[in-house]
Amino acid sequence: MMIKKTHLVTGGCGFVGRNMVKRLLSHANTQVIFIDNLSVGTHPDTWMSLPKSHSGDDFAIYDNRALFIHQDALKVMRKLMENDQYFSETYPWEMDRIADVFHFAAIVGGRAKIDGDPMVVALDLAIDAEMFYWAVNYKPERLLYPSSSAAYPVDLQTEGGAIALKESDIDFKRMGQPDMTYGWSKLTGEFLAHIAAKHYGLKVTCIRPFSGYGEDQDLTYPVPAIAARAAKKEDPFEVWGSGHQGRDFVHIQDVIDCILLAMDHIHDGTAINIGMGKLTSFREIIEVFCSFAGYKPTIQPLLDKPVGVHSRYCDMSFVEERLGWKAKISIEEGMRRVYEAALKQLSV
Repeated sequence: MMIKKTHLVTGGCGFVGRNMVKRLLSHANTQVIFIDNLSVGTHPDTWMSLPKSHSGDDFAIYDNRALFIHQDALKVMRKLMENDQYFSETYPWEMDRIADVFHFAAIVGGRAKIDGDPMVVALDLAIDAEMFYWAVNYKPERLLYPSSSAAYPVDLQTEGGAIALKESDIDFKRMGQPDMTYGWSKLTGEFLAHIAAKHYGLKVTCIRPFSGYGEDQDLTYPVPAIAARAAKKEDPFEVWGSGHQGRDFVHIQDVIDCILLAMDHIHDGTAINIGMGKLTSFREIIEVFCSFAGYKPTIQPLLDKPVGVHSRYCDMSFVEERLGWKAKISIEEGMRRVYEAALKQLSV
C-alpha cells in the first residue's frame, strides 16, 4: 500500500499553481492543500476535475483529496506559525504532516504591474519571508521556491548586448541590478533559500522560469492575448513597443516536468533556469499565430507601452548536464495548442 502524502501549494489558483495542483492530484496517493486569495487566480470550481465534497465561506474540498482555502497566503502562514494543526482544526480535513511545499504565492500582473505599481510588488518580500520562517520551523520534506528570470541583471538583456543567461550570471558576491522590485524580491527569496538550506537543513529547490505560457492562461498574459487577437484576425495588429523585443517562451507542462525532476535532485537552494534556451520576438509570435489564422496583418507598434528589458533568454546547458532535461514541447506545437484554445473561447 502506497503512503498518502499531503502537499501544500501557495498561490494554487494562479497559472503555474493550478497546473501544479492538477499534476499532483494526478497521482492517486496524493492530497493537496492549496491557498489563494483569488486576486488574479481562478476559482477551482472552474477547473478542478474532482467532485466537490464540502464547502464553506472560505474553503472548498474536492473528493476529500484537495482542500482549497480562499485566503491570503501571508495570513495563513502566520496562523500556521501559531498552530501547526491549523488546517485540520479549522476545516473538515484529515491529514498527515505536510510533505512538499510549492510556494507560488506572489504579487504578479505582468509588465504593467511591475512597472506601474512597484511598491505593491515589493510585498513579495513579506510573503517570502513569512513562508521561509514557517518552513525552517515546521521542516517540510522539501520546498520549492520559484524565483524568476527577472532576477538576472538587466544590463545583460539590452538590445545591443543580450546573451543567453547562465545561472552563474547571478553572484551574491558581485551583484548586478535585477528587474525592478519584482526582480529584487525574487533575488532576496533566493538568498533566503540558501540560508534555509545551509543554516537550517531545509531541502530547497529554486527555479528561474522564463516566459511560461499555456492554453489555460488568461488574457492578461501576452501569448493568449496575441492568440485571441489573431483568431479574430485583427488588422492592423497592435504590439507593445516595437515588437522586436524577445523572450524565452516555454510551455507550462515542460515547466512542471522540470520542477518535479529538480526537486528530486537539488536540495541546497541552487537555482536553475527553465526555458527553451531560444530567443523569440513578439513579432515572431504574432507571425506564428497569424499563420494559423491564415492571414498577414500590418504590425502597429505601440511605443508608449511598458516593454521591460529588450531580450531575455536562457542558457540551459547547466540543467541539461545536471538533470539531463530538455523541454519537449516546441514553440510551434505549444502555440498551436494556445491558438486552438482561443478558437474554442471565441465559439462559446
